[in-house]
Amino acid sequence: MNGLFGINGLGGYIVAVALLLAIVFGLGYAAVITQKAQANNPYVIENQNSIEKKSVGNAQHYQDVKE
Repeated sequence: MNGLFGINGLGGYIVAVALLLAIVFGLGYAAVITQKAQANNPYVIENQNSIEKKSVGNAQHYQDVKE
């Protein structure tokens, strides 16, 4: 009986599946909330001609539009 419902048996399987589903739904919910928050948040790229292909300084060209 202990082998069937123990941590290595059916009970452990159910706990693992429930934990993975909780993580998936939690991350999915966080992604939807982030998308909703950023959907109406426009931005402008300033000085487009001075952006380099690979540069850490490219982040300074990104500006949020203040409404």
